[in-house]
Amino acid sequence: MKLYRFLTADDTSAFCHKVTAALNAGWELHGAPTYAFDAANGVMRCGQAVVKEAPGAYSPDLKLGEQ
Repeated sequence: MKLYRFLTADDTSAFCHKVTAALNAGWELHGAPTYAFDAANGVMRCGQAVVKEAPGAYSPDLKLGEQ
């Protein structure tokens, strides 16, 4: 099955670490990153989609971050 996650965080090094951790767990970048102003919180936010091939069948109960 193909798994999909969309990682988001404030524009800090924590976002880069989150994406780096996913890459080191076998996830691959999917598409371009996003960058937008979060007016409600007054901060810039980053986003990056990642995908991964995994054995088994998909279930909505699957914990994607644990794959």
